[in-house]
Amino acid sequence: MKKYISFTLLTAMVWLCSCTKDLVPIDYSEINPNIFPKSASDLEAMVNACYYPLRGAWGDGIFSTSERGVMFLSDATTEILHGKYGDQNIASLHNFQSYSTGFTRYYDDFYNKISRMTMTIDLISQSTVSEDLKKKAIAEVRCARGLLAYTLFDLYGPIVIAPLEVLNNPLKEEPLARMEYNEMVSFIEADLEAAAADLPLPQNAEYGRFNKALAKMIDIRLNLHEKKWDKVKELCDDIIAYNAYSLDADYAAIWDIEGAKSSKEVIWAIPCDYTGTSENQWQLMVLPSNYTPKGGWGTISSTWWFYDRFEPDDKRKKMLIAEYTGSDGITYNRANPGNILDWGPIPLKISEDADRTTSLTTVDIVMYRYPDVLLSKAEAIANTGSPTEEAMELVNTVRRRAGLEDKKLADYASPEAFNDLILLERSHEFWCENGQYRADLIRHGKFVSRCQEVTQSTYTNADKVLFPFSLQAVSEGKGKFIQNPGYQ
Repeated sequence: MKKYISFTLLTAMVWLCSCTKDLVPIDYSEINPNIFPKSASDLEAMVNACYYPLRGAWGDGIFSTSERGVMFLSDATTEILHGKYGDQNIASLHNFQSYSTGFTRYYDDFYNKISRMTMTIDLISQSTVSEDLKKKAIAEVRCARGLLAYTLFDLYGPIVIAPLEVLNNPLKEEPLARMEYNEMVSFIEADLEAAAADLPLPQNAEYGRFNKALAKMIDIRLNLHEKKWDKVKELCDDIIAYNAYSLDADYAAIWDIEGAKSSKEVIWAIPCDYTGTSENQWQLMVLPSNYTPKGGWGTISSTWWFYDRFEPDDKRKKMLIAEYTGSDGITYNRANPGNILDWGPIPLKISEDADRTTSLTTVDIVMYRYPDVLLSKAEAIANTGSPTEEAMELVNTVRRRAGLEDKKLADYASPEAFNDLILLERSHEFWCENGQYRADLIRHGKFVSRCQEVTQSTYTNADKVLFPFSLQAVSEGKGKFIQNPGYQ
């Protein structure tokens, strides 16, 4: 049975805001080795602090479901979402530049969290608690570091990873270069493999905390990125062999108020609450102000291009709202879109939670699910030779849950045709989850052409597969830190 863990503000306050007897504040994010860790509770506080940046929060959570979050802007670079203004419009047109702070901020705001995780691992290894507690704690921190490092690598390419000896000499100024590409991949994979070895099995993990399957799921994403098909298949088989996951009968129910907690297919979700410890703002972001019974800001929509690619009976399509009657009594649809449905339907992937007491919702942020394992394995099989009946059956397993007929292998016998099918199914299955479809388009060589087809953008080009670094990050590197190609 899954247990529920709430990442309370108390934990964060213990870590970030404790004070001495003289009422002089201590910032535990700087990690004082004279204080931590001497007990199991110290260890828990340090580990929880490493979960902290990996939550949904507008101010400092990289997985915010707002324009400040990876999913929002990543999906906005694809046909899944379209923005008419602000960072979402910049994303849709691929018009991000080195001065576009909405796109440079993920590195600027979060790369130093990797350094803190590195220091945390070192302090835990030197602590006086039991070896079993240390092993589990280090596994969680390494999973957090691997996830954060992969997320930034996917957006920017190789980043700066400060070695421990540099971190232990903070008074010595030492500008660092970005890692070499293969070194970056090896760094992430080493973290994820070490984490998978010591994290609990999915059946034994607390809900909301990391487990072996999550570490391997992130590793699958990394190896898809690198097109290491044999490794992808091996990792998928490992997760399947845990016998911990199966597809839920009802796709939409996964995003009900308590859906993720009872789901048999959610590998990891981020628990959310009304107090803002971890926030889910999705209804606020996508629902127009005249939506009844409770509206939002209507900051982004889907596209009709995306909507039209669904088969008519696809249950996953029903969560794209193509018609509604507003509080003004007007019925809005494709024929009468107003300025709301002109680009596309409302992408309400989660329960509208009409009874929510604030602009936030308690619907948890679903990050990784078991269908990703099945479709990733299918892609790996098809790309290690040619598509097989096994690969097609994996795709059809996902399609049947969506209420669709099986596809026939004879119609997708070439790797090119099968990859087109996989890409389509991935977009329909995982839209508005963790933003991974951007990487899927890039992997299949369609990121630029798809943007041109959907938006007719003149800004996109091959360099836009990576986000830019800020001018500040480049300047602080004193010649060692090299900007991504195509940006000044």
